[in-house]
Parts: sequence; structure tokens; C-alpha cells
Amino acid sequence: MKLAIVGASGAVGHELLGVLEKSSLNFSELRLYASPRSAGSILECRGQKITVEVMPEGAIDADVILASAGGGISKTQAPIWAAAGAVVIDNSSAFRYEDTVPLVVPEINGDVLLESDWKAGGIIANPNCTTAILVMALEPLHKAFGIKRAIVSTYQATSGAGAKGMQELEQQTRNSLEGKPVVNEVFAHPIVFNLIPHIDAFLDNGYTKEEMKVLWETHKIMRAPQIKLSCTAVRIPTMRAHSEAVTLELERPATPQAARALLEAAAGVDVVDDPATKRYPMPLTASGKYNIEVGRIRSSLVFDGGLDLFICGDQLLKGAALNAVQIAEYLQQHNKI
Repeated sequence: MKLAIVGASGAVGHELLGVLEKSSLNFSELRLYASPRSAGSILECRGQKITVEVMPEGAIDADVILASAGGGISKTQAPIWAAAGAVVIDNSSAFRYEDTVPLVVPEINGDVLLESDWKAGGIIANPNCTTAILVMALEPLHKAFGIKRAIVSTYQATSGAGAKGMQELEQQTRNSLEGKPVVNEVFAHPIVFNLIPHIDAFLDNGYTKEEMKVLWETHKIMRAPQIKLSCTAVRIPTMRAHSEAVTLELERPATPQAARALLEAAAGVDVVDDPATKRYPMPLTASGKYNIEVGRIRSSLVFDGGLDLFICGDQLLKGAALNAVQIAEYLQQHNKI
């Protein structure tokens, strides 16, 4: 199998290489593509030094393409790549809301990839990072208890804005501590020693697009359009790993003990929930981990029989690179590539 990464020099591209090092995915050739600025640089994967190439205008000679170069490039180029025979696993938002394009978290709805109709388009969408982390915890609870309503508040790391977002936090922190001017370019306001309740553009309903993505994508991935969900998305001054506080109203009452047992048995989930020893999910412990962390599981004081919980997950991994590679692994395991 010939594999290609488009956007190999970016934050997610580097994570893709790291995930491929440990993955079960079998491929005979790996090509790396990026902008002309990054072309010629050398990256490593599985002991091989690979020269980064300029992304070609037309088709790419690959069986599977992991695309992480932004929605604009994906929108115009991914159909061309797919028409030439490649399976495109796209990390942007360009195709997530198209009915004919599967939006996939393999542990939850990988079976949609066993259906034949999506192959006509050849494109698979990777979810928004916040949603991918959230549904890993929601799906086991929904299967057991049925989720009626979910209220979600997210606390999202600067890496959600890419390498430039992380660099801005680092530079602003240094400047602030040294008494130098703090300048913001990536974020709407200075992020250092601050938090910003604004991610992506505001829509007519008062929510941001980031907040609505969580609703739209949860419905599609979990195949549960009946769930009512409201989200407030906040950017915080951490480097990586997103956190989410979740309140659930359930169709059937749940106890914290039952919820813990379900989540402990769920693939890709680590239950970190022992307040007596000060163990709970945190960005510091979730960063670099494949599994998401879930803790602070307790009975809701608002919804009888409902639950409150706290989630952390590395959005560059399960929220991006890891999930994309897992999609490719799933396809290969089921002889679809």
C-alpha cells in the first residue's frame, strides 16, 4: 500500500508520523507533502529519512492519503485525489457535514466504512477534535442509559489553533513575565493569563461555529439526532489536550458506579476518578496519551438520575492524528484498502 501525508510539516503532520511509528498499518511507501516553504526538509518515520515534497497540483500516486493541510486545500484537491483512486482521510472540516461522506470515530461508528456507498466519493472525514474526545465518553453512556440532553463546556488548548497558536502562548508568556508588550495575532485577545470564550466565527444564533460543530458532529457520529446539546467553547492558556465539563440528562437513571464500570470497559477510555488521592483528568496527564481520560463522575444535582463528568484528551492525537490512522487501520483490517 502506498501512503501519503499532505501537510506533513504541520503540528498534526508531525503527530501523524509519530502515530505511524507505533501503528499496525502496513504500507510499502510513504510520501510526504507540504508547502514550498517546507519542501526539501527531512522527516523520519520507521527508521527512514523522507524528503518533504511540494504538493502536486493534480493527482497523488497513493492508495491512502492522510490530509491535514487545511479546509481550502482539501475542498479543491481531495476530490481530485479520490477520483484518481486514493482513499482520502481528511482532517479538515471541508466534508464533515456532507451526507455522502462518512464522519468516523472507529470505536463508535467504524461500521459505516463497511458499507459500499461512500467509496464512490472516496473521502472519509475526521471529526473536530473536541467532538472526537467527547463522543468517546458519551457513546457508552448513551447505549446504556440514553442521553436526552447534554450541556458541554470546553476548555481548549492553544494547539487547537496549530503550531502558531502554541508559539503565540509561549511568546506571550515570555514577554509578559519580562515586562515586554504582549501582541496577539492568532487569537482575538492575548491568551497568556487569560481565557477567551470565542473559538471560530460567531453565527446568527449567538453560538460560534466551533460550538455548533460539537452538536452537528455528535449527532452524525453517534447516529443520535434526537440528543439535545448545547456547548460553550473556551480557549485557555495550555499547550495541548482539550478538557470538557459535561452534564447529562438521561432517559434511564444512572449511578456513578454504573457509569464508571461502563467507561472502564470502553475502548480508548481511561477512568481517572479518585478524588481522595487527587486523581482526575488534567491536560498535563492527558497530553501525549492515546486514550482519553474521564473522571469527576458524579450524580447531577440538576437532572434526577443524570450525570456530571470531566473529560480530557489530547486533541492532536485522538482528536486528529491518531483517529486518522485508526481509520486507515480499520479499513486495512477489513480489507477495504
